[in-house]
Amino acid sequence: MLKLSLQQKLLQKLSPQQIQLMKLLQIPTIGLEQRIKEELEINPALEEGEPETDENSDTDEDFETNEEKDEEKSRDDFSLDEYIDDDEIPAYKLSVNNNPEPDERKEIPFSIGNTFQENISSQLGLRVLDDKSFLIAEYLIGNLDEDGYLRRELSAIVDDLAFSQNLIASEAELLEVLMVIQEFDPAGIGARSLQECLLIQLRRKQRETKHISNVLTLELAIKIIDKNFEEFSKKHYDKIAKNLDINEEVLKEAMQEILHLNPRPGNSAMDGQKSTVQVIPDFILVNNEGNLELSLNSRNAPNLRVSKSYNDMLEHYSKARLKDKEKKEAVSFVKQKLDTAKWFIDAIQQRQQTLMITMDAILNYQREYFMEGDETKLRPMILKDIAEIVGMDISTVSRVANSKYIQTPFGTKLLKSFFSESLSTDSGEEVSTKEVKKILEECIAAEKKSKPLTDDKLTKILKENGYNIARRTVAKYREQLNIPVARLRKEL
Repeated sequence: MLKLSLQQKLLQKLSPQQIQLMKLLQIPTIGLEQRIKEELEINPALEEGEPETDENSDTDEDFETNEEKDEEKSRDDFSLDEYIDDDEIPAYKLSVNNNPEPDERKEIPFSIGNTFQENISSQLGLRVLDDKSFLIAEYLIGNLDEDGYLRRELSAIVDDLAFSQNLIASEAELLEVLMVIQEFDPAGIGARSLQECLLIQLRRKQRETKHISNVLTLELAIKIIDKNFEEFSKKHYDKIAKNLDINEEVLKEAMQEILHLNPRPGNSAMDGQKSTVQVIPDFILVNNEGNLELSLNSRNAPNLRVSKSYNDMLEHYSKARLKDKEKKEAVSFVKQKLDTAKWFIDAIQQRQQTLMITMDAILNYQREYFMEGDETKLRPMILKDIAEIVGMDISTVSRVANSKYIQTPFGTKLLKSFFSESLSTDSGEEVSTKEVKKILEECIAAEKKSKPLTDDKLTKILKENGYNIARRTVAKYREQLNIPVARLRKEL
């Protein structure tokens, strides 16, 4: 049975302009430039440059009257059919200027070169191998990861060669070719595990060493990695000394040889080939004799304007009487492009205002930190605190803080790094967790490496300094700082 009812609902919907603004807020400086270029390419009504001014606005009335007459005459002579069928290339396609002004231009340096696999393959060309072995070697090199390791099982590679390359080979043949690759530079390339990687480097060092004392030390280092690798990985030095019947001094010399090895040889081979990415700050902060001056990066948003030719075209069409369907579609197209251009320019301007308002609030909130650059001066600050100051939603502040950088006198910092939870001291004072982490780092840096501080001892030290904190919280902060447990920090 049908039933009619009257309901009242309150809905909130975002307009296309609001959605566009939210997306632009998330984009950092380097991404914004690319986004503007894309908009300039797809919208002919949008141009880069200063807004055009009417130079004839101050002319006398007679000239304006003549100009109106000329305009009426040109309107009569102008044919919309000629405009639609005109094959002349529009001016916006003939010129483009997406670079900033010459005095503001900043180059982003990057390096290019051969890839890691290409460097290894070039060494393969210096070896005398038959066709089959050469194909196997190329396939094995292609399977090396960025660390230089061969992580896949040889049995799986045998199957791949049979199905993809139509090459029948045994595991023994693959192992023989792999031994050849393991002789390439840098030492350790082609290893299947960390243990094998270290052994390859130690054995090569042993072959190249002429001093007897060094040879003996390397022999001991090989025994440690070959026979006592589990104890080595867990830093159980007392067990290693007992198993090999050596004293601590001899063990220390062997450990020094091992610690000088490269556990990731592929990284050293790729260092020269990796592109150098330069972080472009969104904000620039200058300390002018105690006066903090904040500004947006000059590359943040180039000047944009609505195309005058498109604007004039729409104005002309609005005065003309259009009855043809195609002509009306042309008017609709021009109007749509003009509206989109105006919305985009407005969104860029709103983005700039939102960024400056939010960053200015962060600057005032953390003024003591920005004056000195001392992380212990950071106040507890969450997104809600800034959102309440600027009168915006928390999600808006989050979009501003996400992936944005500020250039300060003491380095380029990520905005998200200024946000932290609060922690109460014994005196009842609210301090930032950043301050606690900084003290934690300093305690670990000053510890005795032969007897590193455990999480329990670190907790006691913090409590002695007035920071009432649990051991599990200390462990969490230590992990966030990428600091290993005490056992793995132990050194001889």
